[in-house]
Amino acid sequence: MKYIKFSTILIAFLVLISCKTSTDVLTSSKEYKFEKQPDKIYFTIIQLNDVYEISPVQNNKYGGMARVETLHKKLLEENPNTMLMLAGDFLNPSLLGTLKVDGERVRGKQMVEVMNAMNFDLVAFGNHEFDLSYDHLQNRLNQSNFEWISSNVFHKNKGRNNFFHKVIEGKKETVNETYIQEYNVNGNKVKIGFISVCIPSNPKSYVAYSDMFIEAERTYKELKEKVDIVLGLTHVTIENDIEIAKMLPNIPLIMGGHEHTNTYKKIGNTVITKADANAKTVYIHRFEYNPVTKKTNIKSELKTISDQISSDVEVDKIVQKWQNILNLKIKEVVAKPNEKIYDAKIPLEARDTPIRSVQTNMGHMIAKSMSFAYDDSTIDCAFVNGGSIRIDDKLFGAISAVDIFRVLPYGGTVLKVKMKGSLLKKVLDFGNSASGTGAYLQLYNATKNKEKGWVIKDKAIDLNKIYTIATSDFLLKGFDIPFLKKSNSDVLEVYHPTAKEISYDVRKSVIEFLKSR
Repeated sequence: MKYIKFSTILIAFLVLISCKTSTDVLTSSKEYKFEKQPDKIYFTIIQLNDVYEISPVQNNKYGGMARVETLHKKLLEENPNTMLMLAGDFLNPSLLGTLKVDGERVRGKQMVEVMNAMNFDLVAFGNHEFDLSYDHLQNRLNQSNFEWISSNVFHKNKGRNNFFHKVIEGKKETVNETYIQEYNVNGNKVKIGFISVCIPSNPKSYVAYSDMFIEAERTYKELKEKVDIVLGLTHVTIENDIEIAKMLPNIPLIMGGHEHTNTYKKIGNTVITKADANAKTVYIHRFEYNPVTKKTNIKSELKTISDQISSDVEVDKIVQKWQNILNLKIKEVVAKPNEKIYDAKIPLEARDTPIRSVQTNMGHMIAKSMSFAYDDSTIDCAFVNGGSIRIDDKLFGAISAVDIFRVLPYGGTVLKVKMKGSLLKKVLDFGNSASGTGAYLQLYNATKNKEKGWVIKDKAIDLNKIYTIATSDFLLKGFDIPFLKKSNSDVLEVYHPTAKEISYDVRKSVIEFLKSR
């Protein structure tokens, strides 16, 4: 029998009890509430992070911004001093964002419209905000009614670093490094300050990043003299949040994003929290502040956003408007977009970091679906670039056709290609060396063996053999792998499917494969 350190068990237990989930929005457990006293100030923060879908996910079971708004309004009734915040990543990626409406890509417009209707108070920049072109990002900033903050991201303009800004009625309003919220209750005041940094993982020509740790420390020192409480609203890795907590031990709470999986971690006097992606959960933080002693108490509740929560009518109208647009587009490919096609008992891993660096079950399933789209027995192996998988989340439970469109929003044709083993090896080597980028390949029937090298269907690759592979039309255009083109002399034959074949759209290939399971 293996022995586990008591400290490890204790930490796991503390995390578990700190992340209890209430299922009924109307009857949150009193365990998470304070017995209010007249000489103290109470306020609440609702924390979301990494939200790409305005409608529910996992066959309508979890998430949905209209459900979050129902919770938001209930908490406002409980305490008018309630703020709604998002710790980065919401403008991209999304299936809706890829669609064209009136000739222009949506690119997060649907998210800003919904968030405006929900009266969001504050958001942080996430790395996915910079997936957008500068013009699209500027438009979303201009359209937003909520505040943005970050101390380490700038617009790079002719060698100079400038803060991002909104343009309101022709006037520029600078996006601030910090944010201050003040509440006055029965003559007592409290000022709450927020600092924010973003992970520098998305280099773009128009973006410059400064050191997140230096900026976090600098803005904290500048802010702490002006406010009673300083909180973090960050979009960095949990390791980065831990370093910030160690560096700034007097911050009681860091509300973070980026990992997509709910987290509750205590480092010294600082608690770090992250909710699940796509609003499957949110964190509710209730604060008690003593204006005499300056002491702050916090009770944090991880709240599941499920179909047990009704949708707010007004927000749902906006969601349904966009959903109708989406359904019309999807029905061009599959007749029943909301039909349950598969039950994923093991989560399908499609988050950006793993999908672009290691073989995942989602990547394997998509590559296998590409082989299935033809006769699997006629295909030697299949591969797809990790960058085409865009949901940046895990899929679990009931999966519908819409979910597959969210995974592969750009679609594309599955091609059957005959190529020499020497070229296949070169392609596989390139994909393997591209770890951390969209060119990293997710594979089916191709593995790398320390002794044999690349193995195709249980046999070491033969450089002189002609292999039949299934891959995307995107890759055969040389976009991610420059030498993989039809013009390459080692590409011997390419089969293009007709519109009636399931291989005509990779999403239909995946849907039909999952149905067959």
